[in-house]
Amino acid sequence: MEDYIKDPHEIEKKSFEIIREVTDLSDFTEIQQQIVMRLVHTSGNPDVAQQVRMSANAINVGVEALNQNHAILCDVEMVKQGLTKRFLTQQPLCFLNHENTPKIASASGETRTMSALELWAPYLENSIVIIGNAPTALFRLMEMLEAGSVKPALIIGMPVGFVGAPESKDYLWNHHQNLGIECITLKGRVGGSALAAGAFNTLVRLKNGLQF
Repeated sequence: MEDYIKDPHEIEKKSFEIIREVTDLSDFTEIQQQIVMRLVHTSGNPDVAQQVRMSANAINVGVEALNQNHAILCDVEMVKQGLTKRFLTQQPLCFLNHENTPKIASASGETRTMSALELWAPYLENSIVIIGNAPTALFRLMEMLEAGSVKPALIIGMPVGFVGAPESKDYLWNHHQNLGIECITLKGRVGGSALAAGAFNTLVRLKNGLQF
């Protein structure tokens, strides 16, 4: 067997050296590059950098929400489980498996991920919302906000898929300014729980003064 790097710190260091070499980061500020590089690292694809959309104050607002211990809301358990919790002082929330969610979904005929948002109301204001799986959840959140709901501080909107995913992320990007909300999202079908969690985990690192 060939020799290979075993030290985790050396692996991370080498990985991000390569990412800087092979990725075009010129469209992003130095601090935004931290998020972009994490998404490249998570996906193993430098081209992901060209898909990233990030509002101007997304990182600052996200870090401040963490500093203020505001709620962290996830669309699915996979996102929740992917979050680095050792630096968090509050438990991330996901209501997909709440006992009331199937009842709401059955009554409405809508997806469980949409229905779970009915239970977000007490936690939504100034929160960080992480949607990494369900376009319907992102669409429903936008409907709630346009109807006058309290606002999260930051939306990390990265649902993945072929039906609704590109459109939901486009809708977020095209309307976040009018709604007065910061966001981090991706163009097209690319996305997923790992990418969404990776973006959030980078915010946590930045909050604690850590960079790649």
